[in-house]
Parts: sequence; structure tokens; C-alpha cells
Amino acid sequence: MAWQTLILSKDTAAGLRQRLTADTLLGATLRGQQRSLDAALAQGINVPGQGEAGGPEHTQHKLNYQTINQAGRFWLITGERRYRDHALALLEAYAALYPRLGAALSKDTNPPGRLFHQTLNEHMFLLYAAEGYHCIMESLTEHQRQNIERHLLRLMAEEAMTLHAATFDIIHNHGIWSVAAVAICGYILDDRAMVDKSLYGLAGDGKSGGFFAQLDALFSPDGWYIEGPYYHRFALRPMLLLAQAIEARQPALRIWQYRQQHLRQCCYALLMLAFPDDTLPALNDGSKTMNLSDEGALMAVSFCWQHYGSDARLAALAQRQHALWPGAGALLLDDALPVTDDRRFTHSVLLRDGEQGDRGGMGILRQQSADGDRQMALMWFGQHGSIPQLHSALNHGHFDGLHLSWFCRGREVLRDYGFGRWVNIEPKFGGRYIAENNSYCKQSVAHNTVVVDEQTQNAASSLEAEKRWGECRWFVTDRADGQGMSAVLREYYPGVAMQRTVLMLPLAELEAPLLLDLFALHSEALHQYDYCLHGRGQLICTNKALASEPERVALGESGGYQHLWRCAATEIAAGDCSQLTWLDGDSFYSVSCAQPEGGELLVAMSGAGDPQFNLRQEPVWIWRTRGASTLFASAIEAHGYFDEATETSLNARSAIDEVKVLAHSSLQSRVMIRFKQGKVLEVRVNYSQSQDDNACFTLSWRE
Repeated sequence: MAWQTLILSKDTAAGLRQRLTADTLLGATLRGQQRSLDAALAQGINVPGQGEAGGPEHTQHKLNYQTINQAGRFWLITGERRYRDHALALLEAYAALYPRLGAALSKDTNPPGRLFHQTLNEHMFLLYAAEGYHCIMESLTEHQRQNIERHLLRLMAEEAMTLHAATFDIIHNHGIWSVAAVAICGYILDDRAMVDKSLYGLAGDGKSGGFFAQLDALFSPDGWYIEGPYYHRFALRPMLLLAQAIEARQPALRIWQYRQQHLRQCCYALLMLAFPDDTLPALNDGSKTMNLSDEGALMAVSFCWQHYGSDARLAALAQRQHALWPGAGALLLDDALPVTDDRRFTHSVLLRDGEQGDRGGMGILRQQSADGDRQMALMWFGQHGSIPQLHSALNHGHFDGLHLSWFCRGREVLRDYGFGRWVNIEPKFGGRYIAENNSYCKQSVAHNTVVVDEQTQNAASSLEAEKRWGECRWFVTDRADGQGMSAVLREYYPGVAMQRTVLMLPLAELEAPLLLDLFALHSEALHQYDYCLHGRGQLICTNKALASEPERVALGESGGYQHLWRCAATEIAAGDCSQLTWLDGDSFYSVSCAQPEGGELLVAMSGAGDPQFNLRQEPVWIWRTRGASTLFASAIEAHGYFDEATETSLNARSAIDEVKVLAHSSLQSRVMIRFKQGKVLEVRVNYSQSQDDNACFTLSWRE
């Protein structure tokens, strides 16, 4: 069979060859990759046996499949035989080793492969190695091809569809990698049955498994990925590589136009989610440091430019990424660079969740202040990221409906904890998810939301959580006096309705836009309500004297409270306003919270009940009240500046004197904000569904 283009065509390879010496972003990317590849070649051939997750064997196998992939690509690009020979030597070594291996040791619930502790890594190996093999296969003898295909590629692909059929057909990021790897093998091996099973599932229905089922079930019409941004960027890699292979081998499928350019929506959703510093919100299980420099995001930029046309925001992002994913899109994009302005995804956006876009979602408000600072508030009210109905392995969801994240002055100020995992650090539970991921990180108290009776939402049950999702009441972004969003949850706690309304208000009285957070709870029964905020940095002051705990005790016994040290507390009288200020980086932040029924302000710290010191120790502030229905009304502001080197501190105190709830019902609330300079702002918020943006909230001033 004559060689056919799969992902990298010979014409594209020739174009990349010309850029190797160019003083462009693509040229710098290629030279950087070549230096890394040359360093790997200098280490010689090292094909170890089996090892533990995150251990040296795991790391070497990962390096080897990346090297096979890159060496194959650089053979096409440069024609230098040393790249082809190194890729061939690695492939032949694995063809000799792989058939002799039994199952690797697995210490978690994921089934093992032969090389790795879980099949996910096995299929990542297969995808990268198969593409590298395809790049060099035309130069090989028939005997060399038969050896590699029979004893490695076909064996791995067939085991994926038989021995690991459950993983192959699951609607999950593991499933995406599996079907993409096998499909690419099918194209290489000219095995149409293998391709069809990968695209349409083992049953051939396109619903119970396969690539199209993954696209349909895991992504909403707006492109939101059910497991969250961390797995979104990871799933993009096999999706986009397979899409490119489909375009090359089965163009009649028009994959890049599938479902009104669904792949474009999937890519753009990830890019629109990012904070202004390009880090990704840690919704569900997610890393605090993952950002848009990840390979999946690099691919998204290049493939979107190639298939959907130029976009100044993509060009600006490529410059911030400091790299291009080498392909036909990168050649086109490189010609458009450099760009002089830093275009970004700066608009506010509402992303729907669910296969049909009818299972809640998330709202993102963005505002730029006069000094150029980009502020972003994100409120989450979609379906749970663990859907047992699809598969038990789809278990990365957190119980944090109406969670709020706030980014201001270059950092995430109100934070999501993210996952409890030490990725590939073998001494820390083999680099896998630690036990505290379930006992703390997934629990509601670990998030910026309200916890009822110290219990996690939906009783911490994925089976319960998949029955419910939030409802957006309104999302307003085109008013000159501010933006806002409001969403409601029902029965996340039996008999309790929860509605959160977040306004971002540009006020002349403040240095930065004010974040007004109104969290309303309605019930017929009495409950304890804990309004939780998580941050970093140093507590500076409160307007109520704190009584510190003489001994370290946990805040509770379950629901994540067992992992919080109770550090200090103060009583809040009914109708009073408590204020807390902290320093994070070089800026001060203040929360002024009105509690109509009174209660307590608790200062806590994560890390209790953690004998292996797995958790980060970070501050948690909890405003607690007891009653049936109530409203937490919080004005959150950024102010001042601190530079320790010059011993300079400016505006370290809040500009707000008081926040007071004037009236509250299930239909609307009236809140007063009194500024220290004497002016008073009254905010009226309507909680019902509204088609009139001006009716959602009103602002009025008085002296």
C-alpha cells in the first residue's frame, strides 16, 4: 500500500523544513523541539520493564513514546537518517518486549496495561508511537513493517478492543484516547473494521461508544467538557489528532464541520474559560497550575486557525504560549505573526452544560478597570462532573454547586482548591489521587459556596448529583452600570433552595470593580448555613475582635470539616456587618458581609486530619448563621498596594463602612452599601426569570 498522509503531510513537512532556520515563532518552536529530541537521542536506547505509576520505568516509557513520535516527525521534516534510525530502534525494541509482558501492577481501580499501571497510558503510548511509525514506515523493509505492526501496533490495538473493551467504549477521557489510538492504527494498517469500531463503537451504533459518541455525550453544544477544564485540555489532544487523520483519510465525513463546527466550539470553550493569566479554573478535579501552554491548547490554536480561519485572539494567544504546534495550521499562523496588540477572549460568556445544553452551566463576567487590570468572576451551576449513568470511571466531579471563583490583579483571589493529587510524584501515593481528594477536595466546604448543616451537597453521592443541575435565572453583560448573573439550585439539600447572584460593578468610589455577592437560601426548616470563602495570603484585620483557639481542633467530624483546623472565631450580632481584610501578593482584599440573623465569623486553615501532609495549608473564612431562610450579602473589593522591599503600604483598609440587608424575600432583595466617604449605594436584585436586563438589578445613590 502506498504511503498516505495521516496527520503530517509531506508538503507540510517540507514547509516546516524551511522554517527550521527562520527567525519566527514556528522556527523557534521547531529548533526547541529538535534540541530536546537530540538530547533524547544522546541517551541511547533504554526500554525498561514494568514499574509503578510515576516511577522511573513509567517516566522512561513516556519519554520513549514521545521520542518515537518526534523522531518520526523530524525524519519527515529534515530527512536526517539518525531520527529514522532511532525511532526504528525503539519500535523494534518494544516489538520484542511487548508480547512477553503480562499485565502491569495496578494499585487503583483502573485496569492495567502491559507497560503502564493503567490502560490510559498504554493508549497514549500507542497513539504517539503509531504516528511516529507512520512517519518512517515508507523507509522500512517489509520485514521491519510486519514485525512492528504484528508484535506491537496491532497487538496493542486489538487488546484495546477486546481485553480492554470496557475502556474502549466508555464515554470518558480514557475512552477518547483509546478510540483515537486504535483509529489511527486502523488507518495505518489499512484496517477499515478497526477504524469503524473506533468511530462508531464496538456495537457500531455511534451512541454506546466510539469517537462520535464521545463528542456528542461529553461536550455541550457550547463546548463545555463534562469533567472540567483539566480533562478538557487533555481530551483535546486525541480528539484533534484523530480529526486531522479523519480529514486526511475520510474527507467525506467533513469532521471539522460536524454538528455546526462542534470541534471549534470545543476548542474555543477551553480558551474562553481561562483566567486572564491563561491558567485554567480548577473546576472538578483539576490542577492549579494547568494553563493554555498545554499541548492540547497549542493544538487548538493551530487547528482552529487551519480549519476555521484567522482570529486575532488566537494569534495573540500563540505569542503568549511561546510555541506553535507544528502542522499546516502553524505554517499559516506563523505568517500572520507577530501581532502588536494582545487581543484576548475578554468578553463575558455563559457556557451551557449537558449534551443538549439544558443542564445548567457556568457564567463568566469579565471587566477591565481603568488601570488595565483584568477582573474575572466565574460562577458554576452545571451538572456534576461524575456521571455514573455514562460510566463509573467518570468520577472527577466535585460537589460545589454555585461555586464562585474571582480573579483580580493578576491572580485567583477567591480560589477553588482543585484536585488532591501529586501528579507522577511516586512517593506521594504513586502520583495518584490521594484519599483526601475524596474526603476534602470534592466536598462542598472546600469550595466557595454555602454548606448546609455541615453536609456536602447531594449527600456526596454521584448517583444523587447526576439527577440535578442548576438553572440560570439571568445573565446580564451589556449594561453600562455593571454586569450580573443569577442561578438557582433546588434540592441539592432536601427542602432547601439556593440562589446566588453576583454583580460586577464599576464604581468611581473604588479602585477596582466591586464584586457584590448575594447568596440567598430558602427553607421551611431551620438549618445551619456556612458561607465559605477560600483564599491565600495573610489576614490583616477584622472589624470584630477574634478569639483564637488555645488548642488546634478540627472544625467538624465529616463532610470535609475534619480537614479544617478551627483557628479563631467571633460572634456577629443580628443585622450587623463583619469585615475581613487580607493581603495576597501586593494587594489588599476585603469582604464586608451582612448577616441579617447574625451568627459567627470563623477563621480556619486546611490541613487537619492529614497525617501524611498531603493537603496544602490555606486559609478558609466561614460566615455561619442559623435559621430557615436567609441572605448572605457580601461586598468584595480589591484595594491598596504593598511593597515590602520599599516598605510602602497604601490604602490597606476597605473603602466600605457597612453592608446592610434592607429587605429580602424569595422574589427580591434590597441591600445598602455605605462608603466611608459618606455616599450610600442601594442595590435591588430580582430573583425571578427575566427577559429585561434592566429589571434584573437596579442601582440608586444617595448622600
